[in-house]
Amino acid sequence: MGDFFRGRLGSFRAAFEGWWHVWRTQPNAWIHAVFSLAVIAVGIWVQLDEISWALIVLAMTLVWIAEFANTAVEAMVDLAGTDHHPLAKVAKDVSAAAVLIAALAAVAIGILVLGLPLWERVVGLISSN
Repeated sequence: MGDFFRGRLGSFRAAFEGWWHVWRTQPNAWIHAVFSLAVIAVGIWVQLDEISWALIVLAMTLVWIAEFANTAVEAMVDLAGTDHHPLAKVAKDVSAAAVLIAALAAVAIGILVLGLPLWERVVGLISSN
């Protein structure tokens, strides 16, 4: 049983090392973090309901998963060789496109979920002045 728990601890350690690698090496991760924090702040400000929070968290998670997978694909392609092979470019470009698609979907979800409550909140602030 001890080996089982040591193995799981090792798995968590490896996952956190991967997480830390993305934070240290990927400038786009910082952009995702800034937008994630901004969306969370707006969601708190407009007092989203549980279903809306679930959609927002799902959208943000999709972007983060795509960014992490993109980083992994880039590392594997770089490991495979330093030659500029056309298929290496395809792998990196498609992986980056997955992040772009996830980010665009997250923006759309953010607009659909946050748009009206944010608009009402801002109009309420302007009207009260």
